[in-house]
Amino acid sequence: MSTDAHDSLAAKADALLALHQPGNPVLLPTVWDAWSADLSVAAGFAALTVGSHPVADSIGKEDGEGMAFEDLLTRVGQITAKVDVPISVDVESGYGLPAEELISGLLRAGAVGLNIEDTVHKEGKRLRSSSEHAALVGALRTAADAAGVHVVVNARTDLFIRSDGDDTDRVDRAIARLKEAAEAGADSLYPVGRHTPDVMRRLTGELPLPVNAIALPESDDPASFGPLGVGRISFGPFFQRALSARANEILARWA
Repeated sequence: MSTDAHDSLAAKADALLALHQPGNPVLLPTVWDAWSADLSVAAGFAALTVGSHPVADSIGKEDGEGMAFEDLLTRVGQITAKVDVPISVDVESGYGLPAEELISGLLRAGAVGLNIEDTVHKEGKRLRSSSEHAALVGALRTAADAAGVHVVVNARTDLFIRSDGDDTDRVDRAIARLKEAAEAGADSLYPVGRHTPDVMRRLTGELPLPVNAIALPESDDPASFGPLGVGRISFGPFFQRALSARANEILARWA
């Protein structure tokens, strides 16, 4: 990588990190190809996230690491060639690859951020222990530091969408798990799921880093997240699904 390319990536990573402000959340539309990325940047968004689920759908593969890391990087490279904004990428649970390979691959494709989740798809979809997930977050931070780019690490837990364990202490367990990830070097925390305002206030109030919320782009109020203390908003698969619903309406007139 040339010095200019490295410096450009480092600047984009720093810019992405600076956008994370609790109470004034950055909206990262979840995109899956150059077209959806260009559409989002033209609408005025300053950064984007690439979602594994919509990318997998767009290439005929299954979410949950049904595609290879190189499949994802091919698409990310197409996106970064089209738009000149910071790009974060959902790398699922890491595709069974070492942290150094994940970081080097993302930087090679022009991305400066990542989501890493604690469901291990290649091992029967088991849930990593909190210490195991924190160790992976720490390894990613070390690899990014070695590369000289502060890749923005968004540490995700699937406790809520998996409904693992008892309901009564799930928030406590999620907070404890994400605090470990924060201590290991994460930049933002993603308790993925749809939460009540009370739960979201507790998450943002007790977690030490900006919290990522997931939004329904066609129905949620964009102004509702800031007062809850959210620092980052993304759409997961829901932007693509909303467009699919509209496309089905159009196509049904002609079927």
